[in-house]
Amino acid sequence: MTTTTLLVQHNALANTRIDSRDDTPLSEGQVRVHVDSFALTANNITYAAFGDAMNYWRFFPTGEAGWGIIPVWGFGTVVQSLHPGIAVGEKLYGYWPMSNMAVLQPARVTENGFYDAAPHRAELHSLYNQYLRSNTDPFHKAGTEDTQSLLRPLFITSWLIDDFLADNDFFGANTVLLSSASSKTAYGTAFMLKQRQGIEVVGLTSPSNRAFCESLGCYSRVLTYDELDQVPADTACVYTDFAGNAALRMKIHSRFANLKHSCSIGGTHVDKLGGAKDLPGPRATLFFAPAQVKKRQGEWGPAELGKRLVQAWHAFSDKATSGASPWLQVQTHSGAAAVQQAYAAVLAGKGDPREGHILSL
Repeated sequence: MTTTTLLVQHNALANTRIDSRDDTPLSEGQVRVHVDSFALTANNITYAAFGDAMNYWRFFPTGEAGWGIIPVWGFGTVVQSLHPGIAVGEKLYGYWPMSNMAVLQPARVTENGFYDAAPHRAELHSLYNQYLRSNTDPFHKAGTEDTQSLLRPLFITSWLIDDFLADNDFFGANTVLLSSASSKTAYGTAFMLKQRQGIEVVGLTSPSNRAFCESLGCYSRVLTYDELDQVPADTACVYTDFAGNAALRMKIHSRFANLKHSCSIGGTHVDKLGGAKDLPGPRATLFFAPAQVKKRQGEWGPAELGKRLVQAWHAFSDKATSGASPWLQVQTHSGAAAVQQAYAAVLAGKGDPREGHILSL
């Protein structure tokens, strides 16, 4: 068999190439998984943009300086197993390379799944090292794999952002500003925030995406980036930054004297990323979803956390995929050339925000 992978240059994310090589034999205890399909969203671009700072390049090392593999979420099928607890044919959900094959070293195997114990992943967060068996996964519904790949990891982050803000009483604010409001993680967050009493949810977006954001019904109001003056400067607010746009961040910090918290989530505006030093007001703080997971697991227990997440997920995914004009419309791309083209389009921020890209190599 041959492994085909999309490689991305660390310091020039638009530069890509396809790498194909013959598979090496498995070692005892390893499994080989065919990566059936995976989602590509702005979230994956964030992984690349923060690849060094947040260790995302380390999950699937290339062995080649300056070139990396962007992690993606999706489904795979075990095609070869040298582990007694993992059967050929099992379907798994988890964190994959942008490739058609992945080799894993299962450990802590249960009826629900396992963790990859590959040595290079030992110091990386366990949330990303877990692989779930679809036949026992409470999130899983047969036939909805594309929706799960596209929205599930993003919505879990959205749910945790909402939970984090509520857990901190919104830092004394009553307005939440969300940049890149058309992005899936942003509108997932807005979906949850809308259910909070007394919280105004303001979506910030480009003029071309304004109508889409308004159609969602999640935002109290939608403004373009040049309409910040429509929010009074003394508003007690929280900024949840999905864009990573340094100039916009400075503008918000400078305008709102009563900014209570600044939460950095992602980097959808890849060409406008920048540091967060010398900002007026509160320090821009990177939100790390696994930290909130750990906190809630300690307070509620894993079972209760899972129950709440699953309940919210089904409500959100049903809303996003139903109706005459669903929030999500899946576009599929198969083969090396198609994957490269889809990646270039997502990196450039092009396309209809309703589109969700499912890829396979």
